[in-house]
Amino acid sequence: MPQLANRTARIEARIAPEALRIVKRAAELQGRSVSDFVVAAAQEAAHRTIDEAQVIRLSAEDQQRFVELLLYPPAMAPALKRAKRAHARLIASSR
Repeated sequence: MPQLANRTARIEARIAPEALRIVKRAAELQGRSVSDFVVAAAQEAAHRTIDEAQVIRLSAEDQQRFVELLLYPPAMAPALKRAKRAHARLIASSR
């Protein structure tokens, strides 16, 4: 018999009695089951965590500094100039 494509997975967690009371109360206030409430809260936390990892937030001062460096980059250090020339030679020789 083929498996259903939309089957659900099961997770298990241990929770302190006081924490469970709070979760149950919050679930009741939203008219959800504890399971539904916990899954929704976990998904929200997961999305927030992923967003925070993918987005760099800068202060206004840091944003200004970033733009200035893009528009007016500092002169290359001698070591970087040598590395750039070496890279160009390697690329030219590999063609």
